[in-house]
Amino acid sequence: MPREYNLKPFREPIELNIDYESELNAQQLAVVTATPGPALVLAGAGAGKTRTLTYRVAYLLEQGIPIDRILLLTFTNKAAREMMDRVADLIGGNTTGLWGGTFHSVGHRVLRQHAEAIDYPKSFTIMDRDDAKTLMSAAIDDAGIDTKSVRFPKPDLVCDILSMSLNTGLPLGQVMEERYSYFDTLTDEIGRAHAAYSNRKAANGVMDFDDLLIQWLRLLRKNSEVRELFQARFQFILVDEYQDTNQVQCELIDLLGGRHHNIMAVGDDSQSIYSWRGANFRNVLEFPNRHDGTQVFKIETNYRSTPEILDCANAVIAGNPRQFNKVLSPVRDPGMKPALVCCNDANQQAEFIAQRVLELRDEGIALEAMAVLYRSHFHALELQMEFTRRNIPFVLTSGIRFFEQAHVKDVAAYLKLLVNPAEELAFKRIVLMLPGVGAKSAAKLWIELTTHLSKKSDLAKALYDIAGHAPKKAQLGWDQLAETVRQLEDEQSKGPGHLIRMVVAAGYEDYLQEKFPNYYSRIEDIEQVAGFAEQYDTTEAFLSEVALLTNLDTDTGRDRNADQEQIRLSTIHQAKGLEFEAVFVMMLCDGMFPSNRAIESPQGEEEERRLFYVAVTRAKTELYLCYPLLRFMHGSSGETMQQRSRFLDEIDKELIEEWNLQSFDPYS
Repeated sequence: MPREYNLKPFREPIELNIDYESELNAQQLAVVTATPGPALVLAGAGAGKTRTLTYRVAYLLEQGIPIDRILLLTFTNKAAREMMDRVADLIGGNTTGLWGGTFHSVGHRVLRQHAEAIDYPKSFTIMDRDDAKTLMSAAIDDAGIDTKSVRFPKPDLVCDILSMSLNTGLPLGQVMEERYSYFDTLTDEIGRAHAAYSNRKAANGVMDFDDLLIQWLRLLRKNSEVRELFQARFQFILVDEYQDTNQVQCELIDLLGGRHHNIMAVGDDSQSIYSWRGANFRNVLEFPNRHDGTQVFKIETNYRSTPEILDCANAVIAGNPRQFNKVLSPVRDPGMKPALVCCNDANQQAEFIAQRVLELRDEGIALEAMAVLYRSHFHALELQMEFTRRNIPFVLTSGIRFFEQAHVKDVAAYLKLLVNPAEELAFKRIVLMLPGVGAKSAAKLWIELTTHLSKKSDLAKALYDIAGHAPKKAQLGWDQLAETVRQLEDEQSKGPGHLIRMVVAAGYEDYLQEKFPNYYSRIEDIEQVAGFAEQYDTTEAFLSEVALLTNLDTDTGRDRNADQEQIRLSTIHQAKGLEFEAVFVMMLCDGMFPSNRAIESPQGEEEERRLFYVAVTRAKTELYLCYPLLRFMHGSSGETMQQRSRFLDEIDKELIEEWNLQSFDPYS
C-alpha cells in the first residue's frame, strides 16, 4: 500500500483553491498528487516539467507539509529563480522558508551554519577561479614539483583535472588515463599537488566552488548529528534536471533523503548530454535500484512541436539501447515534415541557411525565433562569414565569434608577425605565452626587437640576436620561437594553411595541452582554420579577408548585442532548455556529428545520439537537417568527401522530406 501524508505537519493544511484536474493533464496530475515515497519522473522534452514541479510544491503545502520542510534543487541560478517565482505566483505569496536553489547555493547555506564541524570557520571565504589558480600554483611549489624539468599542466588545468576526479568519484589515475592521457605519467605529481592544495585551503579557511559540494558531502558523512538534522528537516526533496547530476550530487540527494525517502527525481535520460563535465546519466537509470518502492512516472505529452517533428525525434532516440522508453505525443496540429538538406560543400550549406533564414523572415518568422545549432563551434565558421557578408545580425550563445577565440588569435598572431614584423600586438601576444614573460618584459623585448629589425626578412635573425634579453625562464621557449619563425620564413610560399599547421607542430599544441581542459576541441578548431586558409594563395590575402569580415561586426553602425532581432547561433549543449519556431541543425556528417572521439565507445555514441535528440526537440514548427558532401577535415589537405551522419539513416524516409539543392541559387 502506498504511504499517506501522515507526517505530523507543524501546521494545518492550507487551502490554495487550485483545480489540479483542469490545469494539468493526466500524466502531470499523477505526478503532482503522487503519494509519499521515492519517485522517478521521466519528463520528455516540451512536456511541462517545470509546471509539474511547481504544482507539486503547491500540492504538498495543501497536504499540510510546512514550506520549510521542502527542498527544491536545480542546476542554474536562472532555473532556480524561475522555479521560485512560479511557486510564489501559484501559492499567492512569497516563498520565504522554502529551501530552493542550485546545489551549490544550498551547499553554501548548509556550510555557513555547520562549517566548524569539519574544522572550517563559519566565516570561510569562497575563492573565484583566479584565486584558485594562484593557490594551486603555490601548492605545486609546496609539493616540490619541478615544472622546469617536466612539461607540467598549468595550475588552472590542474584544478580542472582534480575537479573532474572529485565530482565523478573516479580515481585520479582513471581520470588521467581516460581524459588527459597526454599527462598520465604525472598522476603521482598531480596527486601531491592536490594534497598540498587541500592543506593550503584548510590553513587559509577558504573553499573553491567544488568544495561547496565536496565539503557538504564530507560534512554529512562525518557528522551524524548534522546529517540527522537535515534528514529530519527535509521531508520532501524535489530535484530538477536529475539526468545532469554527477556522483557527488547523487550521493548528497540519497543521504538527505535517507530518513523520509521522499525524493522526487525529475529528468529525462534522453537529454543527458553533459558527461564531459561529470554528469552521469546512469543516476537516472539506476534510481529505482537505489530506492526500493520507486514509483516511475512518464510525462510524454509535448506542447512544443508539431507531430512531424516529434515523429522524427522519437525515431532519433529509438537507437539507444540503455534508456527508459518514452514516446512523445503531440498536442499541436500537423505541419511540414523536417527537411533533409544535402549540400555540395560547407559554403553552399552556409548559403542555403542564410537564404532560407531571409525567406522565413519575409514569411513572418522573426530572426530571434530561429536558431542554427551545431555540435562544435568550428562547424559554424563558414556560416558566420556568410551571415556577416549578408548583414544578417546574429548572436552566439556558444561563445565569441570564431576568429576572436583566444586559441585562433594565438595562431593568427604568428602569421601576422611573419607578414608584418612591425605588428607589436602580434609580437606581444606570442611572447606572453612563454614562461616567465609578463607585460613589462614583453614591452622591453619589443623595444629590443625594433632596434634590431632593419628589413622584413630579418625577423628570425633579430629574434636570435635579442635572445639574451629574454628572462631566464623563457630561454628555451625563446629559442624555439626564433627557430619556428625561421622555418615559417623558409616555407612561406606554401600558403597560410601549411604555416598554421607548422605553428601547431612547433609547440603550440603542447601549449594547448598544458593550458586548456578542452584541448581536443581547440586543436580541431585550429585545423579547421588551416583547412579554410588553404583557399587563399597568400598569407596576406587570408589575413585581410579575416580582418575585413571580423570588422564588419562593428562597422555596421550599431551594437549587435543591442539588436532586438538576431538569429541565434549555438552549440546544442548551450541550446538545451530553449525552443524556436525554426531550427537548422548543420554539419550532420559522421566524424563531426557524431564526433570522431565520441564514436570510439558505445557510451560516447549513445550520448551523441541524445545530443541529436536535444537538437531536434528544440524545433517547434520547422526543422532543417543539413549536411555537406565535401568539407575540410582534421588531418587532411583540401576538401574530402563526407559520409552523412549515421543518425540520419536511423530516421525512416517517410518521416522527412529531402531537398535537392542542385539548382539552388543563393542569391535568387
